[in-house]
Amino acid sequence: MFEKMRTDSPQLKTAIEAANAAGRVLSRFFDQKLDFRIKSGNEIVSDADFAAETAAIDVIRRQFPDHGILSEETHQHTRPIGPAWVIDPLDGTTNFAHHIPHFAVSIAFMDNDGLYSAVVHNPISQDWFAAERGRGAFHNDRPVMVSSTAALSDALIATGFYYDRGAMMRGTLKAIERLFDCHIRGIRRNGVASLDLCWLGCGRFDGYFEYRLGPWDYAAGALFVAEAGGRVTDDKGDDLSFGHSGVLASNGRLHDVLINKIERQNHV
Repeated sequence: MFEKMRTDSPQLKTAIEAANAAGRVLSRFFDQKLDFRIKSGNEIVSDADFAAETAAIDVIRRQFPDHGILSEETHQHTRPIGPAWVIDPLDGTTNFAHHIPHFAVSIAFMDNDGLYSAVVHNPISQDWFAAERGRGAFHNDRPVMVSSTAALSDALIATGFYYDRGAMMRGTLKAIERLFDCHIRGIRRNGVASLDLCWLGCGRFDGYFEYRLGPWDYAAGALFVAEAGGRVTDDKGDDLSFGHSGVLASNGRLHDVLINKIERQNHV
């Protein structure tokens, strides 16, 4: 796997092994009838989330017992001091709950200089996305780059809706309306932020935005986009603060115009 990408990095090897372990758990659960619980609002969680997270963390702990863990379900939600792993064991839980085979395990490693290694894995399609700082981005062993699209009228844009069904949802819909006023080619909402970012890095999308994501949602995908030649900021165009944040990603050429089109109103 990833023979064209140097995998002698112990962090990348561990991320791949951890994503594979979590993916095997999710594959076992996928066709089963599960009980889903409400975390908050309309956000759901299941035993599959927790079991996949445990499988991934067990792999990481064996290799790096002293590293910090930031993960969606069971570990701290603020960035640990020093080397740390950022884990979403099941990105796309709603798809998973409805037996839609579009979801992913997302794992990133951070050192003191920022994101270093990233792996996103869909265990049903067996799609693998990997990136490492300074080494490029790869999809199933193939090096990838962002698109060269330079005009919004030629752009396919992806987005996501936070679980809030109030002002933030209305703000997203208004931004979509403004984008359609620019005669963009289309909008896609697939429900998996990590895969949306990786697909942008592969040149399938030209831009992506969402007004609120957790770091486990975007960490691996953000590095993938950057290593594929794209740009990732918060939704105002500033550097990501590595907390809950709005996210805007693009092929770089469209970034400034997208900032203007998705600008939030004060109430969002």
